[in-house]
Amino acid sequence: MPRKSTRLTFAVLATGAGVFSMLQSLVAPALPTVQHALHTSQSNATWVMTAYLLSASVFTPILGRVGDLAGKKRTLVAVLLAVLAGCLLAALAPNIGVLIIARVVQGVGGALFPLSFGIIRDEFAPGEVSGSISNLSAVIAAGGGVGIVAAGPIVSALDYRWLFWIPVGVVAVTVLIAARYVPESPKRAEGSVSWLGAGLLSAWLVALLLPLSQAGQWGWGSAKVLGLFGTAVALFAVWLLVEARSRTPLIDLRVMRLPVVWTTNAAALLFGAGIYALWSFLPGFVQTPSTAGYGFGAGVTASGLLMLPMLLAMFLSGILSGRLEPRVGAKALLTAGAAFGALALGLLTLWHTAQWQIAVVSGLFGLGIGLAFASMANLVVGSVPPEQTGAATGMNANIRTIGGSIGAALTSVLVTGRLQPSGLPYASGYTHAWALLTLFCLTAAGAALLVPVRRGQRVTAAVTERTAASPARVR
Repeated sequence: MPRKSTRLTFAVLATGAGVFSMLQSLVAPALPTVQHALHTSQSNATWVMTAYLLSASVFTPILGRVGDLAGKKRTLVAVLLAVLAGCLLAALAPNIGVLIIARVVQGVGGALFPLSFGIIRDEFAPGEVSGSISNLSAVIAAGGGVGIVAAGPIVSALDYRWLFWIPVGVVAVTVLIAARYVPESPKRAEGSVSWLGAGLLSAWLVALLLPLSQAGQWGWGSAKVLGLFGTAVALFAVWLLVEARSRTPLIDLRVMRLPVVWTTNAAALLFGAGIYALWSFLPGFVQTPSTAGYGFGAGVTASGLLMLPMLLAMFLSGILSGRLEPRVGAKALLTAGAAFGALALGLLTLWHTAQWQIAVVSGLFGLGIGLAFASMANLVVGSVPPEQTGAATGMNANIRTIGGSIGAALTSVLVTGRLQPSGLPYASGYTHAWALLTLFCLTAAGAALLVPVRRGQRVTAAVTERTAASPARVR
């Protein structure tokens, strides 16, 4: 039965997930400042982002499953404490090595997404679940935008260390409230964590994401990159075999094969490619001096303000999707979100000579992100058994991250593959990249059209029956 104080519970979940989402993008605009302040190289500074990406990718599905087994509230508090420790360590870091370690610790917070969705499903009244998931998704989406917009003013007015000191205060209060007021979910899966499955999952994710994030420096044809990609494929195959044979798998592959889940994950992969690549490269486009034949020579703060329409649109459309989902369905919203993303990127490909055009494109893309984030979460949560919520939503978030890494890597090849004598990219590199991302979002809309309609409950019931017959049934 739903418990009391769901508003307070939602506030705690939204704060934790929002802070983690903000930390994803907050540091990126400040990397040159971090590099200078800590007297390190650009290649070392990029590990501040890479370490966070790899850590979040590993811990998100694993701790999502731990929450299903050991208790979501208990795991949530532990994860919040890890984020707090990571932010405190980053704020005090005397050198780049300690800062990278701090970012690894912060990456544990990726598990806040699946844990929060699971708590909402367990604790809220059935009629409130869809809207609450949409609202939380809006906060998660907007958190990334807040990071991009806020980084410049914080660094200019204070210091880059305040990018971490501010979250320290927010997360500390959130931990105390979560420990006191968030109820422990009564629904748990029996069994134990498959540590072999967890290890293999971690290994193939690192082997895949590491070369994607570092290929620009190592070279796409280098032995490192090709060897890691080959290792990722081999480890992925072994992981599938181990999970399929396990009596208590980390990720139940039967759930991953559900039509609603795999089509939603396909859309997440493709749309994620567009989201994170745009977040990574649009500020650089705007900051490029106009002497390059494009760009506006904007500073970090000014370029962040051009992303403000995206932030507002993400939040508003995410909230709106909770009202629309009962009427039009999550599938329609996911399709519309991907279509808005394709429209925005298509316009950006042809239309980027004035700052107001960038602002319009930013707003349109934000509409797409808000609709897509909310609908993905609702589709997955509504289609899997309760005891699989954490693992399934964790994998959905991970797949979106993998898509983002692929999109960012391909965009980097197109943008930096051919440089002007000044060392700046040619305008054609950006326009070709925007066109590629448009294609990704169009394909994501096509994948969304494949999502089955009104079959989620019947599929869930069937999987629940099979799960109940297995050793990992719910207490």
